[in-house]
Amino acid sequence: MRTPSWCRRKAAEVGPACQALISGLLEDNALYLLRAAQGVLHLADKHQPGRLEAACAMATAAGDPSYRTVKGILASGTETSPVTTPAGDGGAAAFLHGPDALFAAASCTAAGNVIPLRQAVPGTQEASCPLTTHPPATLHLLTTTPGTATP
Repeated sequence: MRTPSWCRRKAAEVGPACQALISGLLEDNALYLLRAAQGVLHLADKHQPGRLEAACAMATAAGDPSYRTVKGILASGTETSPVTTPAGDGGAAAFLHGPDALFAAASCTAAGNVIPLRQAVPGTQEASCPLTTHPPATLHLLTTTPGTATP
């Protein structure tokens, strides 16, 4: 029988990273994740225990300690690659600058790629328009009363 206690013993034989991953899987709802823990340990039959230990460490460092992640790391052979820390941009596309450059207006104005806002004249309701240099057009409404002719 491959019980949770068997999985913990077998994981201790592989190494401390594997033991931590298996303990994390079996910590809550052990019967639900028992098959995943058994699957991770079954990967030791197909791959060398050193590779499995490195893959478990990498999956834990990446924040996704699951069977699927460990299997994918071993299949791609990237268990010895260094783990990159998140950049903090939340997965933003490459053309976005990220949170550090969001409010860095000083660097933008120094480069000359910021259009300054027009200053509104005090006492007027004129809205400033950063893309144009001419004053905004005014709209004149023609008011008529019913029954009168419009000139």
